[in-house]
Amino acid sequence: MLRFLSLCSGSSGNCYYLGTEQYAILIDSGIGGRSIRKVLKENNLLDIPIRALLITHDHTDHIRGASMVSSMMDCPVYTTKEVHEGMDHNYGLQKKVEPINRRYLTRYEPFQLPTTQFFVTPFKVLHDSYDNVGYYIEWREGEEVVRFCLVTDCGKVTEEVLKYTRQADHLVLESNHDVEMLENGSYPHYLKLRVRGEGGHLSNDECADVLKQVYHQELKHVFLCHLSADNNTPDKAFQTASRAIREKGGIVGIDGVTLVSLPRTEATLVYQLSEK
Repeated sequence: MLRFLSLCSGSSGNCYYLGTEQYAILIDSGIGGRSIRKVLKENNLLDIPIRALLITHDHTDHIRGASMVSSMMDCPVYTTKEVHEGMDHNYGLQKKVEPINRRYLTRYEPFQLPTTQFFVTPFKVLHDSYDNVGYYIEWREGEEVVRFCLVTDCGKVTEEVLKYTRQADHLVLESNHDVEMLENGSYPHYLKLRVRGEGGHLSNDECADVLKQVYHQELKHVFLCHLSADNNTPDKAFQTASRAIREKGGIVGIDGVTLVSLPRTEATLVYQLSEK
């Protein structure tokens, strides 16, 4: 059984769990190891070994707990050479990941995580960081294949983003801001430009446009991630994405796509992604 859990998703911290009854991985670690252990314990997942921590990019809200998690849970940290360099230059990360625990990825080169049935492909995502990647992950168990994709902190939708999100049956996709709320909000002009630029974040409308382009009948879960506290609401993100899915003939709910606006500072339910 493959399970997904969002521990937190927003500018205060990002961390996602993907695992079976035998092993698991984390994607990003924007909160500390003790907080992660607490959530896993509350969901009866603490005894399952974490085989890897995948990092999307070097901003603090995605790496704050990386070194602690790596040492506390005895797991290597996987990301590109550029992201590792960015983490070393991030002064908000006081303790750096130990060299022995670093693993280097190359974009677009699939690999199997050791001692797991996870097959991971990192791909380029535009953002104002040293580097930023999304992850397309296949989990294979017998004849069953689960296709999972995560894209966050995405300033512009590229053909690469569409290629990998289109393959997924379970999708974590950024829906950061409502354009009207951002334009009428309190952010200074330069920050509004940054959020809407190629180094920024996807709006609800841009997220919806992706869903219109990649929707297919096998799509089972869409998790809307990295919602802004100031320039969005969970309902606005949900309604915009829901309309996009319905426009493509999809159903949102029990008989169709499970659509969730991920909480910024709280954990979600544990979602089952596989049939068995």
